[in-house]
Amino acid sequence: MLSYNELVGERLRSIRRQRGLSLQDVQRATGGEFKAAVLGAYERGERALSVPRLHRLSEYFGVPVVQLLPGGSDGAAVASLPSGGVTIDLNKVEELSGDDAAILDRFLRGIQMQRQDFNGKVLTVRKDDLRILALLLDHDEQTFEDRLNDLGVGNT
Repeated sequence: MLSYNELVGERLRSIRRQRGLSLQDVQRATGGEFKAAVLGAYERGERALSVPRLHRLSEYFGVPVVQLLPGGSDGAAVASLPSGGVTIDLNKVEELSGDDAAILDRFLRGIQMQRQDFNGKVLTVRKDDLRILALLLDHDEQTFEDRLNDLGVGNT
């Protein structure tokens, strides 16, 4: 049975790797705030994270703190996605502005949290999710899908 620190460390390592970052990458990107050796010790469960440090790491990785904690989600992962989905470029979504962009961003982050998928690059949205999002934004499904493609964030 893993200790609580080890479970937190596994979550932290998983998110770092999903981002495609090495320990040294994090050290460089944070200006040395998180030394590679210390972050590695957190990930192995050898050192306990203080709440402020945990919060700062969650900000750096762009994930809610609860995603770094064991039992913070139901653990359900999406094994496979049905055909007919749309792949969204999350980097391009961040460049959008306005009310629709805020709703789109919040919706996609919710899907990321459910799937525990924080790679930060692309997200495949199922057809049913796309339909719900289109309704939230007062569009029909096809018009919304076309709009995503026009904005350069979607790829069917």
